[in-house]
Amino acid sequence: MYKIVSQLIVYSGLRDDPVISGLCRTFEAWELGSQNEYEISAGLCRQAAAILDVAAAEGLEGDLWRAYLTHLLVLDENTFTLASERRGAAGGSLDEIAKRDMELLLSLFRFSFRAIERSLGVNCFAVLRDYRAPARAVKTAAGERLAGLCRSLEYAEDAQEVFECLTAFYAAQGAGRFALSDAFRVRADGDGVRFVPVRQTARVTFDDLVGYEEQKRRLAEVMLAFTNGKQANNVLLYGDSGTGKSTCVKAALTEFSGRGLRMIELYKHQFTALTPLISALKGRNYRFVILIDDLSFDEHEVEYKFLKAVIEGGVETRPDNVLICATSNRRHLIRETWKDRSDMEFEGDVHHSDTMEEKLSLSQRFGTLIRFDTPDREQYYKIVDTLAARRGITADADALHAAADAWELRHGGRSGRTARQFIDDLTGRQ
Repeated sequence: MYKIVSQLIVYSGLRDDPVISGLCRTFEAWELGSQNEYEISAGLCRQAAAILDVAAAEGLEGDLWRAYLTHLLVLDENTFTLASERRGAAGGSLDEIAKRDMELLLSLFRFSFRAIERSLGVNCFAVLRDYRAPARAVKTAAGERLAGLCRSLEYAEDAQEVFECLTAFYAAQGAGRFALSDAFRVRADGDGVRFVPVRQTARVTFDDLVGYEEQKRRLAEVMLAFTNGKQANNVLLYGDSGTGKSTCVKAALTEFSGRGLRMIELYKHQFTALTPLISALKGRNYRFVILIDDLSFDEHEVEYKFLKAVIEGGVETRPDNVLICATSNRRHLIRETWKDRSDMEFEGDVHHSDTMEEKLSLSQRFGTLIRFDTPDREQYYKIVDTLAARRGITADADALHAAADAWELRHGGRSGRTARQFIDDLTGRQ
């Protein structure tokens, strides 16, 4: 194995993978007899356990050795995979070098562990050849995408077919972490950022949000234009709490992830990472929505000034493949006081209401504003009735509405969230 891996050029990054490098050392020790059988067996089983851990995290099944290799081929961001993400087969010498690597990768894909297992009297990789996930394991988007690619590679007869399978996948899904997940969180990593995949996203649709048809239509129009490569404004969804702002954004991800939409969730304390974050997204063949949920600032917080500069007004422009989407209970995002309107008297400002204008300027950077209002009583009943029907709850309408009224009086007023919590409680007691 180590002789095959050592010859990789385009996919030379595989040598840095802990499992691959560990297996190479194990096979080298076995062939050269530089370690005793116990150490070699332990090394082999250690790498099998590491593959099993990845399978549990990513939802891999079947022949786990092949599934793991497929996982590595998707995650590897190199010159060839990134070029294929943007243009499909790149053409020229890069494709020829990649096809040479495909010959080696096909050998790895068909690699047999029987000889070393028979020699050592172990079967750690044999038990991974037909792995089935536990019955209650949750299927992930990563597992489903990898399973499809792995099946295609299993049927490939030669390096040319491997090349065609991989370039088609890179062109359709991309390369790296963005190819396997639709939503990510961000962690600071030195001067840059690291993307942490959200393995189980809420697969809600626009139909799950009862009512608010105009709001859903407007957001869908923006996302459709954005994923089609057209100009789109940053979006602010604002209004009363519990009315479905966040649900609407999640539904947009479900609707448009197949068109290359990816969502990056960012928290207020991470605004200093916006510049390296946007730099990392620039040039990738995806459409990224940076989601800032429940955005608001108190008067003593000044992070909004940094966000304002990044959204629009900084030296570096926002790339066309990045859109900022925020949800907030406040229309103007920043807490205002009457003192802001009298800053000449209290703060000594020369110009009247400059403080207020400064605070209002952040929300003005969002070109698309979508308002979510508290539902009236009839709308609230409609939400309750719809959710009850979806849960199979059959009850007298008047009795159901009376119970819903009593619930909302004790739980913060009428909203879609209150209606859902009421139906959840009713379902749990049946």
